[in-house]
Amino acid sequence: MVNYELNHLTTSDIKFSDMRSAYGDSLVNLGSKHSNIVCVGGDTTDSLKTKKFGEKFPDRLFNVGIAEANLVSIAAGLAIAGKVSFASTYAAFIPGRCLDQIRNAICYPNLDVKIVVSHAGLSVGPDGASHQQIEDISIMRSLPNMRVLVPADAISVKKLLEKIVHIPGPFYVRLARPSTEEIYSEESDFELGKGTIIKDGNDISLFSCGTMISASLKASDTLKKDHDISCRVIDMYSIKPIDSDLIYRCTKETGSLATIEEHNIIGGLGSAISEVTSEICPTFVRKIGIRDRYGESARDEEIDSLLDKYGLSPGEIVKNVIALKKSEKK
Repeated sequence: MVNYELNHLTTSDIKFSDMRSAYGDSLVNLGSKHSNIVCVGGDTTDSLKTKKFGEKFPDRLFNVGIAEANLVSIAAGLAIAGKVSFASTYAAFIPGRCLDQIRNAICYPNLDVKIVVSHAGLSVGPDGASHQQIEDISIMRSLPNMRVLVPADAISVKKLLEKIVHIPGPFYVRLARPSTEEIYSEESDFELGKGTIIKDGNDISLFSCGTMISASLKASDTLKKDHDISCRVIDMYSIKPIDSDLIYRCTKETGSLATIEEHNIIGGLGSAISEVTSEICPTFVRKIGIRDRYGESARDEEIDSLLDKYGLSPGEIVKNVIALKKSEKK
C-alpha cells in the first residue's frame, strides 16, 4: 500500500509533473540500454516528447506523418525484424483511425509493439469532442493479446515502461495531456496484472485509474471528514490483465465498490471490474465516468468545470458514493 498521507503532508508538498515528458525521458533512457528499441510517430513527436529519442538516436525514430494506419503497420514490420517498437501519437488517432491494423498486424501475430498514446479523455480540452478519446480502453482491452495500462503520474509512467520493455507482446499505455499530481515515489514498484491500494478504508472501495486518482483521493477526504465514510482508494493501473484477487479482497473487506474513470462507462474500468464481481463476488458497483455521450470543447482553465459537468469532479464522486451507500440500506 502507498502511504499517501505521509507522501503529502501539506498542500505545499504536492507536486505536479508531465506524463509525456516522463515518456520521452524514459524512451531515451531505455534506448540507451537496449539498442533494439525503435519509435514510430505521426507528426506528434514534439507533443509526445519522442523527439528527444530522435535527437539521441536519429536512425531509430521514424516520423511517418499523419498516416496512423501506416504508422501501426511500420511498427509491426519493425517488430517482425526483431525490434521493440514504440508507436505513439494521440489517442484519438490510435486506436481511433487504425483498429484494423492494430488487430490484424499487431495483436493477431502477437508482435512486440508498445502503443503509447497521449491526449486521452476529456482533459484534452480545447480540441473538443473529435479529439477527446473516451472509447479507447473499451476498444483495446477487447483485443486478444493486448494488455492495457493507464498510469496515474509521471513516476508510474517511467516504472511501467521499464517493466513492459522486457515483456514480449503488445501493450496499450494511455497517457493524459495535462500535468498530473505525483502520487508515487521513486521507490514505488508496479506489476502487470496488479493494482495498488493508495489509501486504506473500511466502508467502500474506490477503484480509479489515470487522472482520476487525484480526484478520488480528494473525494475520499471529503467523505471521511463530512460524512464519516471511510474510503479505500485503489489505483487500478493495470486494466488488462486486471487484479481479480484485489477486487475480491476489497469486496469482502469493504462491501460495495465505485469505479472512477475519464472514459465512457461502457466497456472501461467499471465494466472490467463488474465482469469480475459478477462471476466471483457479486456486489453493488457504481460506475462513475462519462455516461455514453461525447465531450465538448473547453479552454484549459475550464477543464475542472468540464470534468464537473461530466460527473468526474471530487464533488460529483462524493455525491455518487453517498447515493450508493444509501441504496445499500434499502
